[in-house]
Amino acid sequence: MYGFLMDETGREWTSRRRLLQLGGVGMAAIGGCLARFGGFNDGDYRFETSDIFVSGEDGYTRYRIPALQVTERGTLLAFCEGRRGEGNDRSPTDLLLKRSEDGGATWTDQLVVYSEGDKTISNPTPVVDQSSGRIYLPLCREYRDVLMTRSADDGRTWDEPREITSSVKRDGWKYYATGPGVGIQLRREPYSGRLVIPATHWNHFWEGEIPDDNVMYDHIIYSDDGGTTWELGGTVGEHVDEPQAVELTDGRIMMNMRSTPGSDVAASPDGNYRAVATSADGGGSWSDISYDETLVTPTCQGSFVRYSWPDEGRSRILFANPGHEDSRVDLTIRLSYDAGESWEYSKVLYGSRAAYSSLAVLPDGSVGCLFERGTAFSSTYEHLTFCRFTIEWLTDGADTPRAN
Repeated sequence: MYGFLMDETGREWTSRRRLLQLGGVGMAAIGGCLARFGGFNDGDYRFETSDIFVSGEDGYTRYRIPALQVTERGTLLAFCEGRRGEGNDRSPTDLLLKRSEDGGATWTDQLVVYSEGDKTISNPTPVVDQSSGRIYLPLCREYRDVLMTRSADDGRTWDEPREITSSVKRDGWKYYATGPGVGIQLRREPYSGRLVIPATHWNHFWEGEIPDDNVMYDHIIYSDDGGTTWELGGTVGEHVDEPQAVELTDGRIMMNMRSTPGSDVAASPDGNYRAVATSADGGGSWSDISYDETLVTPTCQGSFVRYSWPDEGRSRILFANPGHEDSRVDLTIRLSYDAGESWEYSKVLYGSRAAYSSLAVLPDGSVGCLFERGTAFSSTYEHLTFCRFTIEWLTDGADTPRAN
């Protein structure tokens, strides 16, 4: 259910379990994000929001780990983990999905993509093969085994998962997790068409307390044959976790990662900045890690997506994460025109408790964000909320890509 929506005077607006389209100027959406609302005519700003999954409903204690993907037909796929029992990372967990064929205005009933009863099935990281329209969905069993399923009918039905662990996990790796978030398909030669899924591995498995000598690494898995086979790419750094990737205009892949305390790089000794690395060979090898001091993080997952290419008017990359160095609050959206060298625009999307998120570019040029949120009086993981906004909203009208 929604918390209250308030305007700048603190007046409460009635909450509704459907897509909200609020009119007026200067209202604060959900937790303090100021926006001007209206239609999708050029120059208007738009902000819409709805709760897609609500903890405690439909048989699950908690919904976590959002992954938002847009199919070749323009359908929105909202994946997440449905956790039972205590609702923590090791609880019995199913992989769930809701679909929207109208840009997020309405959603289907909840679909169980895959379940193994009391086992933990986790970390959805979908990727779309634009040439075939197939959606590939890796998932992890008990944070050890890697499975792959696919859909050939726009996400309505899914194949029985097949195990690919031996192809993408080295001997000696213990904990393993894909994403979470989404994968990408490369556009630039010589790796055009390659499907890329970011992933994490640890040198210890997670049994109770994580040992002090545990080291986290990131890597990618990829397919050059449309998802038929999957291979292991290069490993990135140390003390990094939960990667997301975008392709840069020169064909390099940029990985943006959660950093963790223990880094020997002075720029991020406490894991308070996002880690960044690039690959010039399709993910086969990676640069040394650097830290983006603009992207402050409370040690949490973040979302990273390309909005547009130069031939679409301008290169734009979007990033989302809780923009606070200590607490999972203030979900913030940032926009870069220079491949992440700087972030020219930044706006708080949700000003209360918020954690993991997933960004996607919708067919009409608006942006979707599926994110975990709570309120000052509830758990951070009370809802998985879908928000739809425009670049005009993010830039207060300074950038109008839909008009161009």
